[in-house]
Amino acid sequence: MGNRLAVILFNLGGPDAPGAVQPFLFNLFSDPAILNLPRILRWPLAKFISARRAPIAATIYAKIGGRSPIVPETKRQAAAVEARLNERGWDEARCFVTMRYWTPRAAEMVQEVMAYGPDQIVLLPLYPQFSATTSGSSLKEWRAAAEKIGLTAPTATVCCHPLERSFIVAHAELIRERLASVPNPRLLFSAHGLPQRVVDGGDPYQWQVEQTAQKVVDELGISDLDWSICYQSRVGPLKWIGPSTEDEIKRAGGDGKALVLTPIAFVSEHSETLVELDIEYKELAESCGVPSYIRVAALGTAPGYMDALAEVALAAAARGHGTAPGKGTSARLCSANWTGCPNAAPKSTTGEHHVG
Repeated sequence: MGNRLAVILFNLGGPDAPGAVQPFLFNLFSDPAILNLPRILRWPLAKFISARRAPIAATIYAKIGGRSPIVPETKRQAAAVEARLNERGWDEARCFVTMRYWTPRAAEMVQEVMAYGPDQIVLLPLYPQFSATTSGSSLKEWRAAAEKIGLTAPTATVCCHPLERSFIVAHAELIRERLASVPNPRLLFSAHGLPQRVVDGGDPYQWQVEQTAQKVVDELGISDLDWSICYQSRVGPLKWIGPSTEDEIKRAGGDGKALVLTPIAFVSEHSETLVELDIEYKELAESCGVPSYIRVAALGTAPGYMDALAEVALAAAARGHGTAPGKGTSARLCSANWTGCPNAAPKSTTGEHHVG
């Protein structure tokens, strides 16, 4: 084990000012993981979509101060994880924050990591459940940037942590408190949706979301708990995985059930929690006759979750290289049916290889 560790925390990113909304959306829709088209078609389509959606998105961000809170929140998470790492045996550990679609981007952070001169690197996406559209895209951008400047320190990747014990317990603690405030509620686990074709192509995201939710329910230990999983944020005409969060809210209204809703795939607050969940879905719940609508906070810097991230980072560092879920185990979490699992990927060219 080397003496200097760099842990890279990846997240989506968000506009930091009203003028950043359209270029942020362009970066999003020009990603081939989002629009799987040849570049000659993807770029003009991304220009069109981002220009068309920017006014709507700007209105959404205006409701939360005109900017996304995701970068400041991720930096707080990085500071908390870094403190834990430096308490647990490393001579020096530093966490770096990288966003996929807005600043700070991978190219900038690779330069900072290179200047830091780590003996070892751990790549740690803040997406508990793996998808090629989120973690996969972020890791691909990082590896390309690292290869371009010759960053070759031994690198280990935590592809996902959907079943990490401290992560599950942290969720359960926040949920249990809110469940106790409502008589006989229904618990909704809301995750960001995906087009059905992505999952049909072997992406393990939905399966991993289901595994996380079941583990949290098991941890809650409430007999006869009424709960379900749903998916939010559908965009475009394609068929998306379901059921949708909107439909589950309407069903609860028809059943006369109070709702406690928890974001199971988001670990920081941003527009899709602060606006979509807190404002739009709350209004929908009221209009549908839901007796009570309570939203559980995202994990943020919850101590248990910070412990989980530090634990998986340390386990990956001890492993020294390769890609694995959770605490650095080389076992493949996903069954062979999920061909999009990153542990099935070929050998990399950046001083890193995959296991599985």
